[in-house]
Amino acid sequence: MMPHLRGIGMTSQRTRDRMIARLTEQGIRNPKILEVMRNTPRHIFVDEALASRSYEDTALPIGYNQTISQPYIVAKMTELLLELGPLQRVLEIGTGCGYQTAILGQLVEHVYSVERILPLQRKAITRLWELRIKNVSYLHNDGGWGWPDYAPFDGIIVAAAPQIIPQILLQQMAIGGVMIIPVGNDDRQKLHRVIRNANEFSIEELEAVSFVPFLSGRE
Repeated sequence: MMPHLRGIGMTSQRTRDRMIARLTEQGIRNPKILEVMRNTPRHIFVDEALASRSYEDTALPIGYNQTISQPYIVAKMTELLLELGPLQRVLEIGTGCGYQTAILGQLVEHVYSVERILPLQRKAITRLWELRIKNVSYLHNDGGWGWPDYAPFDGIIVAAAPQIIPQILLQQMAIGGVMIIPVGNDDRQKLHRVIRNANEFSIEELEAVSFVPFLSGRE
């Protein structure tokens, strides 16, 4: 591994190990997720000025009024997504800096990642190629449209909070598929898990979260 990927000081493997110990204390149990997060250099997904804070349990700005989610939320959403078993095709709405994409890419067969802000997407692609994560397809588009060309998806993970669950995303779920999505406004958001059954959608409201709003359009 190249030196800047290994990190030093506050970006070192020892710091990553402390993050994993904290995630375990916070209730993350999936050993594969913990191992992938232990080995993935989160510090390369933020600006160099913030690298020393990259393993803190906090969201950090990545530009364009967007954030990289705190490690606990990344781990929790991934754990919820995979709780019912391994997934083949996962749609990610909001590539952002690419950190969640990198985690998913090491745990599922293929990720289809949609991002509305082109400069963020370009940076994410560069970082994932640097990590040699190549099982990801990218689309620059409004996330509210999903990616119908490759639907239905076994899993969908959404990194921004709409007021209600978008109907288009529900329609792109496979039978038996699962979606993890924050829902709400700036004052109150809850993480939801949606499971599509043969004739209906089962919706479970989980813990309180704080995400950027789900916006339409492309930049």
